[in-house]
Amino acid sequence: MSIRSRHETVTFMHPFHIRGIGRELPAGRYEVVTDEETIEGLSFPVWRRVATLITVPAETVRGATERLAIGSVDLAAAQTADREHRQ
Repeated sequence: MSIRSRHETVTFMHPFHIRGIGRELPAGRYEVVTDEETIEGLSFPVWRRVATLITVPAETVRGATERLAIGSVDLAAAQTADREHRQ
């Protein structure tokens, strides 16, 4: 089984919430890492998402960050809410 990681930067223009994180996060740019693994036994390559992580400011130490597991659907919902807030 192979595993790959996809890195992207997402930008929020407004403070936001993501389900599973018990606090409001400030507007800004966030690194998101999505880990995927291959599904074996098929005649073509297929990847299945196994984890989505977002790097956020730490609650306790100023200037520190922490990487938290989130749902990809929850990230998409937060991005949609941010876009709708801009309109």
